[in-house]
Amino acid sequence: MNTTELEHVRGVWERTKNDSPIYRLLLPDVDIISATRGQMQARLKLTAEHVNSRGTIHGAVSAAIIDWAGGMSIATHGYERTGASIDIHVSYLSTATIGDTLDISAIADRVGKSMAFTTVKVSRVIDDQVGTLVSKGSHTKFLPVSKENREPKS
Repeated sequence: MNTTELEHVRGVWERTKNDSPIYRLLLPDVDIISATRGQMQARLKLTAEHVNSRGTIHGAVSAAIIDWAGGMSIATHGYERTGASIDIHVSYLSTATIGDTLDISAIADRVGKSMAFTTVKVSRVIDDQVGTLVSKGSHTKFLPVSKENREPKS
């Protein structure tokens, strides 16, 4: 890759966001804070758009975050398009409310020629530290096979 993983992932996110109304709605202010090959970390402050009728993070938002973050961890391998979901599993462990900041940590466990497997953890940030785990998930994606989808590995 000619750019750093962080620059590449941020670029992929900007292009992806423009094509995805759901991501523009739920993740307009997500901040990708680090990316290295196989890993991505981001932060998101929860707003009214993220919560259910009880004022806590909606399960669909957690699932969308896991979907998005898994894709961004795949992008750290040089992918421009991060594939189509085959399977996503989410475990809801605790909750978060409006004003809470979430830490999103994604790992591309395995990126092959046509499949990728990722793991994502979503935690509340407490006193600037990663705190209580809100949700965790795994995400399997089918990868576009075209050579144009990836930059040459360095």
